[in-house]
Order: sequence, then C-alpha cells, then structure tokens
Amino acid sequence: MVWTWDVIRRIIEILWLINVGFAIWTVFKSRRDIASTWAWLLVLTIFPFIGFVLYLFVGRQLSNDDIFIIKQEQKRLRDNFLHQQHQLLKEHDLLPKDDRQPRIRRLVNLNLNNDDAILTFNNNVNVFTDGPTLFDNIIDNINHAQETINLEFYTFYNDSLGRRILNALTAAAKRGVNVRVLYDASGSHGTSYKFFDPLREAGGQAQAFISSSGKYRFTTPRLNYHLHRKLVIIDHKIGYIGGFNIGDQYIDKSSKFHHWRDTHLRVAGQAAIMMEIRFAMDWNTTCRKTKIQPYSIENEINNFSLETPIDNNQLVTMQIVSSGPDNQNFGIRRGYEEIIAQAKDYVYIQTPYLIPGDSILESLVIAAKSGIDVRVMIPCMPDHPFVYRATEYYAKYLTSQGIKVYKYNNGFIHAKTMVSGSNIASIGSANQDFRSYKLNFEVNAFTYSEELTQKLKQIFETDINKSTLLTNEYFNQQSNWHKFKQYFSRLLSPIL
Repeated sequence: MVWTWDVIRRIIEILWLINVGFAIWTVFKSRRDIASTWAWLLVLTIFPFIGFVLYLFVGRQLSNDDIFIIKQEQKRLRDNFLHQQHQLLKEHDLLPKDDRQPRIRRLVNLNLNNDDAILTFNNNVNVFTDGPTLFDNIIDNINHAQETINLEFYTFYNDSLGRRILNALTAAAKRGVNVRVLYDASGSHGTSYKFFDPLREAGGQAQAFISSSGKYRFTTPRLNYHLHRKLVIIDHKIGYIGGFNIGDQYIDKSSKFHHWRDTHLRVAGQAAIMMEIRFAMDWNTTCRKTKIQPYSIENEINNFSLETPIDNNQLVTMQIVSSGPDNQNFGIRRGYEEIIAQAKDYVYIQTPYLIPGDSILESLVIAAKSGIDVRVMIPCMPDHPFVYRATEYYAKYLTSQGIKVYKYNNGFIHAKTMVSGSNIASIGSANQDFRSYKLNFEVNAFTYSEELTQKLKQIFETDINKSTLLTNEYFNQQSNWHKFKQYFSRLLSPIL
C-alpha cells in the first residue's frame, strides 16, 4: 500500500468515527444526568484515547456491588435507630412549631424526610476559622480522650501536622483508647498505608475508604468518588465538623496559599453521636472490603435519648446531613435549595468552588431578583485551574444578575458555609459544585441558632473587608483568551 496523504486521512477519519461510536456507547450505557453525559461525550470525542484513559479512572460510576454494600450498612442503622428517633421526635412534639418558626420547620422536615437527619438539641458549639487554633484544640481533646477517637478525613497528609496528629493518636492508643482513622487515599496523596503503622502497632486502626482503598484503586479505578467528609468524634461527646483537612497547608504553612481561611465547628452534645453514626456507616462499609474489625456503636445507640430543648440562646439545635453517590436524595444540595428558596432577607455563601447546578443557580437568581441580599465569596486564586476558570464563569454570570460576588484576597478561602435569616446556617464539607452535589461523600451540619447564625454572619462581613467586589467591568476587561478558558471549563463543569 502506498501511504499517500489521502490514505492517511481516510484511516484517521475511520479511527475517529470508531472513537465516536465507542464514546457514545461508553457514556450512554451508564445512567447519568444529561449535563454529565454531554460533558463526557465532549472529552471522549475531542481527546481520542486520552479521553478513554481519563474516563477509565474518573468517569466510571460506582458498581452495583459497591452501592449495595454501602446501602446495606446504612439500612441497618437507619432501620434500627434513625427511623425510630424520627418517630419519637414527632410523638413528643419536639419539632419547631409552624406558627413560630415556619422556615426552620420546613428545613428540619426536609432533612428528616430526605436523610433521616435527627434533630438534636442543647449542643455547645465553638467556631474555628484558622487552622492552628483548630488543630491545637483537636490535639488537646485527643490527649484527654478516655474511650474512643474516630477520625474521618478526605486528606491526611504525611507532613508535620499529619505526623503531629498521628503521634497524638498513637499515644492515645497506647493508653488504651480505641482509635480509628478513615481517610481517602486519593485525597491523601503521598500518604502510604505504612504511614499509619505506628498507630496499628499501638493497637489503633486505620484504613482507606472503600472507593479509594489499596489495590481496589487500580483493579476497579473510580477516582471520581471521594470520601470528602471531615469528622472527628471523641468519647461519643465531642464532634468536629467543617472544611479543614489534615496537612500543613491548612495551618498556613504553604508557600502557594499562605493563609488558609476555612470554617470548622466543635460540637459538644448529642450531635456528636449523629456524627459518630455517620462515621460508623462509612467505617463498616469499608470493612466489608477489608479484614478490619467493624465498629459496633450499639451501646451508644441504646443509651441515646432525645432531650427536651432548653431555653438557652447559647445552645444550638442541629441536624447532621449526609449525601453521596450511593443515593439520589441529594440531601445537602436540597437543603441548600430550601434555605435559598425560603430566604426573607439575605443569603451569604462562602465556597472555594462555584460550579452550581441549574437548580441552585436559578434559586440564587430568583432570590436576588426578589430583593433578597445574595452574596457569594470565592477565592482569589486557583488550586485547580479548570475548576477555578469555571468558578470565574459562574461568578461572572451571577454578577450580571445582580448578585454580589466577592473575591477573598487574604490567602485561600476554603470555607463551605451558607447563612440566612436570624437563625439558619449550614457548615460542612460540601462545596457549591457538581462534585459535592453528586460525586463526593459529604456531611454538613444544619444549625438553628440565632447566636451562631449571627456570629457566622459577622465572620462573613469581616471577610468582606479583605475581599474585592467583582463587577461587570472587572470581567469585561479580561482578555479573550481568559474568557475562552472560562467558557471551555464551564462546558466541562459537570465532570470537574
């Protein structure tokens, strides 16, 4: 055969058509939303071969076997405990009253019916916005733990902070405390299985979450499904929940990010048990793929009793709400939508990634057009280039719709908060993006407290002093190449 240009072109055309055919078959054989389907078709068509390799590692969905394992563990605890507590809340008339707190009543009912998120009362809450203070407190609580320490983090780095935490956990295990660590192997890049050997030798346990553990990452690679939760539960009484991970960059020791601005809660009260139930579900789900002993939380469940709310404005009523790719209830996203839809005066949002789905996007626009003071705060720098360009695209759109979007200038803002009205807030691990809505395993605290809400509102307003209000003129001055990157990244936003 004579290799003329016409022959080469014809071969390329045939290979391209075969690639398109395989792309269509690959994407449509899995059930996914329309936006994700078209985004993956774009990647697979424009980037032959490379696109398929990318899809192999980050595009494949959780298998039916994985989902079955996760749901079986959750069903056991839900049927045996959460549903029972749900009924008791109604029987004892402990839900907020319709006439006095209609917004809270709606949101509480949504979280109860959608996620079995039990309403807890009389929680003492402290807010942390800087890493050094937060981790000093966590380590102090670890050092004084007497029974159990359970940690669940997306990132647990092998660096100075990671080793400091590990040393505290190992010392606790040596004195007889039951220590368990659950982490996401992909999010903890550079942290090997052997890193936790000192803890294991002291009697503690550590394992990577089911979707990222050991050889499983390579035999059935699904790197798109991350354990993104950040929880610490100590002695069944103290819980930490929020946006911080374990690593030096989270305590202002990164030359790239400098100051790391995040939000985390320390909760002393019944909500800590709800965090522990979430941890037990995740731990025991992963144990089904490993030889590690499951965590029995039966004693804590049996000893749990609902409290009558105490009239004290320093105590916080709270629900712990989870979401993940194992169900289609979208608990946290629907909670966000309810907060925005029922807002009366204002909605303040802080998020490092602003890639909202259509429902959140339209809710924000409708609220703003209805006269609600809608403000969103994003970072001034990227930690993921494509994600940040997509964030800029949506920031531009929201700005054009009359929403105030601020760019935080004092380092990197990683907080995931939503504050609205006099007594409603959400703080946790879930960002305002497709990944947190659908792909990641997330957990948030939905709180109902006038004092806490006002404190979080004041924190937002203080951060405004370190931020730049974005305008239409700001975006119009950007180069055409910069705008192209924003538009292109936006096309990929359902899979970023």
